[in-house]
Amino acid sequence: MGNREDLLAGARRCLEEKGWGRTTVRDIATASGVSMAAIGYHFGSREALLTAALISALDDWGTQVGRTLGAFGAGDATPAERYAAMWDRVIESFAEHRTLWLASIEALVQAEHSDELRRYLAGGQEQGRRGLAAVLDGSSELDGSSEEGAGTLGAVHLALLTGVVTQWLTDPAQAPTGADVVTGLRRLSRIVDPGS
Repeated sequence: MGNREDLLAGARRCLEEKGWGRTTVRDIATASGVSMAAIGYHFGSREALLTAALISALDDWGTQVGRTLGAFGAGDATPAERYAAMWDRVIESFAEHRTLWLASIEALVQAEHSDELRRYLAGGQEQGRRGLAAVLDGSSELDGSSEEGAGTLGAVHLALLTGVVTQWLTDPAQAPTGADVVTGLRRLSRIVDPGS
């Protein structure tokens, strides 16, 4: 690897170990084995390097979650059982990637000061809404999966995902399971549409 790649790898390790706010230029240089001056040369600033490292990490995580969600709909279980199982797999990914989830929460705060990061996160949310809508309604993401689907089903599911991960990061023992999500959605559905 070259200095640029070493810096990205070191910054990613620092994000996972220390988070955004506690990672210093010296930490990145030490983790990457590259001089502090190289950060400015290759990225311009600590923030730009951390943004690039976080984007890389989130892209990798997104690919993994995409595979998990792609399994939705397979098998002989009922739709509710498959949905609960999908949630259980997603929740397991919270434990596997806890530090990445924490860094992504920190990134939301940092996006207030970085147009590049804000654009990336907004684009990721749009892609997430479309992907979730396509998975849940069984359509192809590439077929334009109705704007309504992406705007409603995908957006609500993304909000649910964000809420569940926030609860899990705060208190994993009290966070909802896949079965809890299904039960809660059923109860919510009866409140919203009592005739159903």
